Amino acid sequence: MSTVTGSFRHFTAQPGVAPLVDAGIAVAAFGGTLLAIVHGGGVPAAAVPLDAFRVVLAACACLPLVVWRRSPVGVFAVTALASVLLAWTGSAGGFTPGPATALFLLAASRTRQAPWTRLTTAVVAGLFAAYAGALLLSPQAVVGIELLHAALAWAVGWFAGERSRLRREQILQLHERAERAEHEALRDRQLAVAEERARIARDLHDSAGHAINVIVVRAGAARLHHDPQRSAAALTAIEDLARQTAADIDQIVGRLRDPAPDGHVEAPAGLASLATLVEHHTDAGLRVRLTQNGDPAGLSRATDQAVYRIVQEALTNATRHGTGTADLELAFTGSEAELTVTNPVSPGFAPAAGGGHGLIGMQERVTLLGGTLTAGPTDGVFRVHARIPSAGEHR
Repeated sequence: MSTVTGSFRHFTAQPGVAPLVDAGIAVAAFGGTLLAIVHGGGVPAAAVPLDAFRVVLAACACLPLVVWRRSPVGVFAVTALASVLLAWTGSAGGFTPGPATALFLLAASRTRQAPWTRLTTAVVAGLFAAYAGALLLSPQAVVGIELLHAALAWAVGWFAGERSRLRREQILQLHERAERAEHEALRDRQLAVAEERARIARDLHDSAGHAINVIVVRAGAARLHHDPQRSAAALTAIEDLARQTAADIDQIVGRLRDPAPDGHVEAPAGLASLATLVEHHTDAGLRVRLTQNGDPAGLSRATDQAVYRIVQEALTNATRHGTGTADLELAFTGSEAELTVTNPVSPGFAPAAGGGHGLIGMQERVTLLGGTLTAGPTDGVFRVHARIPSAGEHR
């Protein structure tokens, strides 16, 4: 039913469709009123023949529905007054689809800008009282049955209109909440990225500062020593260090300027502290099985820190959400560093919406260095896998 209702609303929202729908409603109400006049609206004693006067009254009681969007209260008043005259002539047996439909549209179209007021209530109550009075004054009316028919028709119209209005407001509220949640999630991701990029910038500042201090020391030693070979070696070391530092600055700062980043991270200490990190999580109750192939000595500083940071975040998640064990696999080659962290997760575990700031951080660090990362639960096991170029080169 909700799918049919949604399709109908989408259809009526198309340009030029609404007037056709309104015209169809008016014509259907007019036809129903004519049938009610001829057959007495289900009350045989109230059946009367059609004449020009009754047809005009029936038209006035229904056809104004075509323009109900311009003035819902006005259209309801016109249709109700025409129905009062029909009741006075003893026609329709109390079955009045025109004002009942107008009342439905009036109730359904109310908004915060155009609410249902006391005046509206007074108009509806007054017109119904006039309709009841017309039935009492009509010599042909079967008052009790016809009044019951009219009361039911108007009550159903009002109740259905209120339900439609409330349903529309609930849908609007759900859309607003969804949009707010989406905007808040986007804002959180952007804040996470901004904060992490600031941490990466500080990390880069420390790295560059260290390199510059080493260059200063080696340059001073080369100047003081009179041995050409030692001076040449110092200058070669300075050149290598300067090249590496310039490459680190170029690769990270260049990616930090990208307009559409994907994630976020924190600045770690480096793989030299890996044993301390594993020991820290072991003390916290996580049993870590470490497997390492290759030597990380050839990694650039940025790649070294990225691997450490991802391991740190993955083990932290394993401690928080896992069942007490984690497998850490590291592999280092001349071209890339590869790591895999797997751990069983608790039953009912569900990753945070949007991946969480930790996973965003992993992705940001790897993206900045031109690597790849996948992370997520599969068959009760959470797996983090990353591949990063050893020198942090762009892809």
